[in-house]
Amino acid sequence: MCFGEKFDDDRIDEIAKVQREMMTVVGSGRFVMLSMFPRLGKMLFSNMWKRFEKLRDSKERVMVPIIKSRIEATSAGVDYEVVAYVDTLANLQLPGNEGDNENGGRLSDREMVSLCSEFLTGGTDTTASVLQWIMANLVKHPHIQRMLYEEIVAVVGPPPSPKKGVEGGLVIKEEDLKKMSYLKAVVLEGLRRHPPAHFLLSHKVTKEVEVEGYMFPKGAAINFMVGEMGLDPEVWDEPMEFKPERFLVNEGVFDITGSKGIKMMPFGAGRRICPGSDLALLHLEYFVANLVWYFDWSVADGSEVDLSEKNEFTIVMKNPLRVQISSRVE
Repeated sequence: MCFGEKFDDDRIDEIAKVQREMMTVVGSGRFVMLSMFPRLGKMLFSNMWKRFEKLRDSKERVMVPIIKSRIEATSAGVDYEVVAYVDTLANLQLPGNEGDNENGGRLSDREMVSLCSEFLTGGTDTTASVLQWIMANLVKHPHIQRMLYEEIVAVVGPPPSPKKGVEGGLVIKEEDLKKMSYLKAVVLEGLRRHPPAHFLLSHKVTKEVEVEGYMFPKGAAINFMVGEMGLDPEVWDEPMEFKPERFLVNEGVFDITGSKGIKMMPFGAGRRICPGSDLALLHLEYFVANLVWYFDWSVADGSEVDLSEKNEFTIVMKNPLRVQISSRVE
C-alpha cells in the first residue's frame, strides 16, 4: 500500500492518468537519449523535455497533498493499522549531517513523489502487462489452459457456482497455490517469453575488465538484454514456443534469482534484484489460477491472438487481448 488510504474514483482516475502519461513519455526511445545524454538530449528533444517537466509538475500537484495529508495525520497521533510506504519515506533519515540539505536530512516533496510514482508503476504496470501476456498464451494454446485447469481442479476441486463463488468471495488461496507446480511453470514461461522490460537499469563498471575478448573501461555504462536472454537458442529449446513444461524438470525447482547461474532474469539478479519479485510471482499465480478456475478463455469472434509487441513503459501487446469468456459452471 503506497499512500495508506482509499480514494474516490475521481482521485484514482487522476492518479492513473498522470502515471500513464508519464510512463508513455519515459518509455519512448527518445527519452532514453534524455536519460543517457541529458545535455544533448535536452537540446535535441526540447519539446519532449518540456512535456516531461509539465507532467512531473502535474504529478506533484496530484500527489503532494496526499502525501502531506498522511504525514500530518500521523504526526497528529492518528494510529493507522497498516504502515504505508509514505510512512517509511517520511521517517527516512538520509546519510550525513542533518544540515547537509535544506530538508534536514529528510526527503524532499519531489523525491517522495518520484519514489511513490516508482512504487505504483513497479507494483502494478509490470504485473498487469505480464498477466495479459500469460492469458494471451493460454488463449492461443487451449491445451495448455486445459492442463492448467485440470491441475487446479485436482488441488481445490471444481469451481463453485458464481453466486457462491465470485459473489461470495470464494477464491483460490495462497496455500493452495503452493501445490500447483504447472501453474508456477506457466507463470515462469510467461516471464521468460514476455519479460515486462527488455532492459534493466544500467550499471557502471568500477574498474577496467575484459569479458570474452571485449574490454570495458572503468566508468563505462553497461546494460543487460533481458529479453534476449530468454530467447537464446543455446540455452532454451525452441525459445519462441510457449512451453511451460520446460520448467517442470528437477521437480519444478528453478532458480529465478540468478544465485545458481543466470538463464533469465526478468527481475534482475544479485543485490539489486527487484524487491517485489516474490510478491509479483504470488500475484501472477493468484490471478491466473482464479481466472482459469472460474472461466474458460477462448478467442473472440472475428479476432485472433496477436503476440506482436509494443514498447511503452513496459513491453505490452501491440494489439490488446480480445477474448470470449464463459463460466465453467453450467
